[in-house]
Amino acid sequence: MQYQTTVRIEQKAGMLDPEGTTTKRALGQLGYQVNSVKTAKLYEIVFEAESVEIAKQKADEMCQKLIANPIVNNYTIELKELK
Repeated sequence: MQYQTTVRIEQKAGMLDPEGTTTKRALGQLGYQVNSVKTAKLYEIVFEAESVEIAKQKADEMCQKLIANPIVNNYTIELKELK
């Protein structure tokens, strides 16, 4: 079966987000009143797996081994089967 996973990577609470800080400042300079800006990365990955359980396991392994840094990042995984 073929699966598509969407992985969202965010900074953990308390971690610096220089891109978000810069964007917030720039929006303020453009006249927008913004309380906060947080950045996140989004990955869409299509891959083969024998079952949905194995697909979830593979997606989590991808995050732990490469995509996310568990020290500074939180991640969420959404998975759907492709027809």
